[in-house]
Amino acid sequence: MRKALRAELHTHLGAAVDPPILWSLAHLQGIRLPSKDYWEFEDMITMTGTEYNTSLDEMHRKFYYWTELIQSSPLAVEESVKSVIGGGYRKCNLVLQELRLNPMFRNRGGEQDLDHIIMAVLRGMDKAMLEYPMVKAGIILMMDRTLTTEQNYIIAKKAIAYKNRGIVGIDLAGPQRESFSIEAHLPIFEEVRKAGLGITLHTGEEGNLDELRYVVEHIKPDRIGHGLLSVKDTEIMKAIREQNIVLETCITSNLRNRKVTNVEEMKQIIHTYLRENIPFTLNTDGPEMYKTNIHKEQLFAIEHGMLTEEQVATCTETAFSATFIK
Repeated sequence: MRKALRAELHTHLGAAVDPPILWSLAHLQGIRLPSKDYWEFEDMITMTGTEYNTSLDEMHRKFYYWTELIQSSPLAVEESVKSVIGGGYRKCNLVLQELRLNPMFRNRGGEQDLDHIIMAVLRGMDKAMLEYPMVKAGIILMMDRTLTTEQNYIIAKKAIAYKNRGIVGIDLAGPQRESFSIEAHLPIFEEVRKAGLGITLHTGEEGNLDELRYVVEHIKPDRIGHGLLSVKDTEIMKAIREQNIVLETCITSNLRNRKVTNVEEMKQIIHTYLRENIPFTLNTDGPEMYKTNIHKEQLFAIEHGMLTEEQVATCTETAFSATFIK
């Protein structure tokens, strides 16, 4: 396994830290957990494959609430980032990793200073790369649909301010909300692009095609997180192909969050990407939450007839070429 060089572009910090580390960080900070039994805690923040989320709201409520709370201090977020980057290299030879997080979900409602959180994230990344000098890493700051446009603009400005210190891009994530306006965020993305940062968005994972269509036609991101709904519209797929927008595909995550019905549907989506020459990469979304890693995702795709070994290698090459890390 060590011989194959691997890359991952779509990993959420809240779903990527080994449960024993989160358990220790929670106790170190005096956070009261709902159980004093470690195994109950691990079951609470991981998915084994026998359980499924019915919506992204449920996933955030059940899993991210605790992981983000535990990571909500400079000490905890620094150790979390360091552990994910180092662990990715040790477990499956991840020599290139982009890690994403929302700093506002790590500052306890304003109690913690955003700059302290971001600088701690970057310290954790630097320490990991010092220990493993063959690894390249970068941080993507995330905006969210549950935040106001003004709050998301603050996050974008922080990303620009730290672009020369390890922040490589901006993302938009979160469950769909009627109050959210993607159009209102267009100027934010334009400012981020002018600053030289990469742009990716979670879109086309759920809901209808309207937001995905707007993103492709107007925001024109470098990459799209998930983008599953693109297969329902030939014009959207054509625009993605012509703009060389890379789709960040997360097989296990999509199955366990019920974004696809079953393995066969996921297989058909990937085969559509291949047929339409849509560039895409394989990712975990969160290796610890979903009990997976990038190597397991590759094997799963091969064993279930989604991809050949050569096509998996192409996905890896695409990740190395589509990274925001310069």
